[in-house]
Amino acid sequence: MRAPAHAQRGAALLLLVAVLGIGTATLLISAFGRNGAEAGRQQRTLATLAQAREALLGFVASNGRLPRPAASAIDGRERGLECASDADCSGFLPWVALGVEGSDAWGKVLRYSVTPELSRLPIVSYSAVANRVVLQRNAQGTLQYVAGQEQCDISAQCLPMVVFSQGKDGYGTAASGAVLANTLRGNVDEASNDSASRAFVTGNGFDDMLAWITLPLMYQRMRAARTLP
Repeated sequence: MRAPAHAQRGAALLLLVAVLGIGTATLLISAFGRNGAEAGRQQRTLATLAQAREALLGFVASNGRLPRPAASAIDGRERGLECASDADCSGFLPWVALGVEGSDAWGKVLRYSVTPELSRLPIVSYSAVANRVVLQRNAQGTLQYVAGQEQCDISAQCLPMVVFSQGKDGYGTAASGAVLANTLRGNVDEASNDSASRAFVTGNGFDDMLAWITLPLMYQRMRAARTLP
């Protein structure tokens, strides 16, 4: 015997609701999975940056100076020649010289910029000037200093160095040495970081992640190791 028409329509409606429910649940699980994976990459990258920062402190304590940038995106040894300028002292993290991971969780080589004077021997603490700065945009979109200030001098020091990941989106260089295309528009702060040699921007919704060392902490480690003249 056939079921009444209204019963058949009711069963069909329940089946449709069930199918839609399964589809929605699948989409939600997929979205949560992607978000979780992305959060995991961010955490791994932050850990890599922390490891690089600690390795840089170890290097300066042992060698009496900070390392120069890497020879290239595929050669993590320290560049052979001394830096002639701020731009010359900005490039990639010398991961081989430091004994750390050289890429973030998205496979992009970590960037590194160091004050030229602090990458040479000897560092004279009473006259050396650290000149790297970090900025962030306020609610009105104006850049403000997070570390350092406009004028860096012996009485108002800035930062010895900055190391950073360019994050998932936008600019970057793959571990193979290939320069990645910028697929975003309007990401002026990421564009600035990609070409910067002294001032770097953090926060405000874009995905570059920065770490740095302060001059007092660097000198503290050097004095403890007896490598500061």
